[in-house]
Amino acid sequence: MASEGILLGMGNPLLDISAVVDEEFLNKYDIKLNNAILAEEKHVPMYEEMSSKYNVEYIAGGATQNSIKVAQWMLQTPGATSYMGCIGKDKFGEEMKKNAALAGVNAHYYEDESTGTGTCAVCVVGGERSLIANLSAANCYKSEHLKRPENWALVEKAKYFYIAGFFLTVSPDSIQLVAEHAAANNKVFTMNLSAPFICEFFKDAQEKVLPYMDYVFGNETEARTFSKVHGWNTDNVEEIAIKISQWPKASGTYKRITVITQGADPVVVAEDGKVKKFPVILLPKEKLVDTNAAGDAFVGGFLSQLVQGKPIEECVRAGNYAANVIIQRSGCTYPEKPDFN
Repeated sequence: MASEGILLGMGNPLLDISAVVDEEFLNKYDIKLNNAILAEEKHVPMYEEMSSKYNVEYIAGGATQNSIKVAQWMLQTPGATSYMGCIGKDKFGEEMKKNAALAGVNAHYYEDESTGTGTCAVCVVGGERSLIANLSAANCYKSEHLKRPENWALVEKAKYFYIAGFFLTVSPDSIQLVAEHAAANNKVFTMNLSAPFICEFFKDAQEKVLPYMDYVFGNETEARTFSKVHGWNTDNVEEIAIKISQWPKASGTYKRITVITQGADPVVVAEDGKVKKFPVILLPKEKLVDTNAAGDAFVGGFLSQLVQGKPIEECVRAGNYAANVIIQRSGCTYPEKPDFN
């Protein structure tokens, strides 16, 4: 059984506005499939257009929150997970609070008075997804909130931490506080590469916190971008995973393990200069609903076993199980109980 508050996540809470769209819509707003980007001026009208033109679902999301919700679902211990991030004081924010409570996550949101809750357009074409995030209030998270006694208590209580790379764009100082706390107290600190643009445009912030990461998650595209940005001259995911795992560490308590997913191809796990590969659960094309949150779900499943001290094989198996469940449903949703054994 996982103890209360064992896993803490911090990130950008976003309300997913999810719809199946068409190629024409993607082209109109210059959106590439399987990409994750921040909204620009040209994307502003698309949220309204999606709501009026397509059959839209609203699902509480944001990468870290997705992973935490999935870990919570896999653990089935109320309050085993906690989460922090910034929302607005509006109906989307209320929706978010309700959703987290229903999921059994102990969410301590910072509520911004003047900015609306962040949203993320999830455009699905042929089961593949593209994400366009309008951070709004999610962008307003302040480390002052983290330092409040009732919130820092969550940090003290947690033994494992997970933060998606997207949070580097919002509050690197909050990440640093938690990373240093983890290193000083022999706790496990994990992060995700999250998107090619994080590896490219937030390279310095990412490098600053990398020494504290005990586990680094990512997919093959992010890994290759990371390699390119660091001048490694290799596209080989296994080589890149090893190189990331060998990056210098701030604390010697744990060795770093790199976990890279590759869609339908095997998961690559690098530790001690060696690579292990784990096949995923293959899904017939007609059962695929959408790939939104597949990577987040993998991390959530993985963490649900990690916090229980299970071996890496079990962590990956749980990750693959959770991702397989999520891609057969719309957005980051799941049945009432997992049938993972």
